[in-house]
Amino acid sequence: MDQKQFVEQAVDQKEKEIVELSDKIFDYAEIGFHEFRSAKLYQQMLEAEGFSVEMGICGMPTAFQASYGSGSPVIGLLAEYDALPELSQKGGCPHRTPAEGDNPDGHGCGHNLLGAGTFAAALAMKAWLTENPGKGTVVLFGCPSEEKGNGKVFLAREGKLGILDAALTWHPSDTNEVVTDSSLANISVFFRFKGVTSHAAAAPEMGRSALDAAELMSVGINYLREHIIPEARIHYAYRDVGGIAPNVVQGHSCVHYFVRAPKSSQVQEIFKRVLDVAEGAAKMSGTEMTYELYAGLSDYIPNHVLSELLHECMVEIGAPKFDAADVEKAKAFMDDPSAKKVLDTEIAPLVWSGRVMPGSTDVGDASYVVPTAQLNMATEAIGTPGHSWQMTAQGNMEAAHKAMLTAGKAMALAGIRLFEDPKIVKKAREEWQEETGGRYDCPIPKEIGPRLED
Repeated sequence: MDQKQFVEQAVDQKEKEIVELSDKIFDYAEIGFHEFRSAKLYQQMLEAEGFSVEMGICGMPTAFQASYGSGSPVIGLLAEYDALPELSQKGGCPHRTPAEGDNPDGHGCGHNLLGAGTFAAALAMKAWLTENPGKGTVVLFGCPSEEKGNGKVFLAREGKLGILDAALTWHPSDTNEVVTDSSLANISVFFRFKGVTSHAAAAPEMGRSALDAAELMSVGINYLREHIIPEARIHYAYRDVGGIAPNVVQGHSCVHYFVRAPKSSQVQEIFKRVLDVAEGAAKMSGTEMTYELYAGLSDYIPNHVLSELLHECMVEIGAPKFDAADVEKAKAFMDDPSAKKVLDTEIAPLVWSGRVMPGSTDVGDASYVVPTAQLNMATEAIGTPGHSWQMTAQGNMEAAHKAMLTAGKAMALAGIRLFEDPKIVKKAREEWQEETGGRYDCPIPKEIGPRLED
């Protein structure tokens, strides 16, 4: 039996359990750092399969490390399982219909599939290591709170991901391809202004408006946007406007800013200028300003060696095998139901465009501490927007299950190839060393831990 056949058989034998795992996580729909039932389910299933599981790593109760095998290379799989707020949706329903129950949250980014797909890969790699003992170790990392809390950042900062020789992951999408684009680094900061309350009509001269300070900062940032690199982004949201009474000078305010750029160093440079604007707004309004770093992400560095291997394995495994029923159901989620192409059934060529995708991911921080590659697999109709109820609705459909299992097979085949040929691992690490210099500057300082209660 060749490696492809071995992987397909290993995953197919466990198909029922993998699909049930995905669908249970779909139903749980737990947001970041609150994935307690989801993490517990992973623990139970992994231990039942013979993995050694360590829960609650790096100060995150819902993070885990599950290992099987011995020796090198150590190949990691990165699983996610957090949902998004306010995206509850009945699975398979092409109309906005929240799921039954009182949970307002839903898997609008397909992380129920993401985690279960990496679980599938882990099972197949474990099966191979059982027949080939001493050839290496597979480690499945449970990575909580990708959406809001940057779980992988803490795994990287605390050295957990550093035990790996290479890492593989994937993401639900409407295409089948290896991810060659980089991502935007970012920093997330709360700016708080403290003013002086007063009667807005009788004694306005006695007041110092914290809301004025927040608004002046927004004006300053608008002017700043003209003078930063075009690839950068600065966006914000008011978290505290100082109250609801217009006849009271607002004594407090808070505004939440994101700064994004292609490289972490660029984010830091722009942030210094944002900080200058905040300080200027405080001086103009006679208020006091403090800031609090909330979170941060590094840019993603796709490893060419691993990406080429992953692409070869995707081609060998093939695209998901959708049937006519899958296509018909997917049509209901398209703007144009008459479209000739509904579900992607081809593997896209491997193209190194040098593009930066307009978003951020904590996989970037993983890529700074270990050579990393990731793939996308078509779990939803073409054109489905991410972070939407439409994506949630398709997350437990049969087409999504097929794509999830296919992604697991491709990653497993790549993992086995790395076990079989450590030279590939060596080349991947040489490339990573040259790209990063072996240096990782974590965007979240040591004194800031996971924000478990937010």
